[in-house]
Amino acid sequence: MKIEGVIWDEEDDPEGNVAHIAEHEITVDEVEDVLYNPRNKTGPSNHAGRMLTCGWTETDRFICVAWERAEDDPLIVRPVTAFDSNPPRSQRHGK
Repeated sequence: MKIEGVIWDEEDDPEGNVAHIAEHEITVDEVEDVLYNPRNKTGPSNHAGRMLTCGWTETDRFICVAWERAEDDPLIVRPVTAFDSNPPRSQRHGK
């Protein structure tokens, strides 16, 4: 699954996705590192209609990003939240 674009809310929107990921001390760049890497695994999240992509950031953090589809062709997504996570055993000693 190749994500072609990411939709962000205004930075000053207290209810927006930029503010929400910042509450978890994660940056827009870190979220995009994970979403734009086609090697990262994506699957359904625990919330209906949302997907979850997990992977390494350029800052060497392993995070998961929950997102919703905004468009299908090309695939454009809107992140909902992001959080630190433990990498799978196979990825614990490097990327």
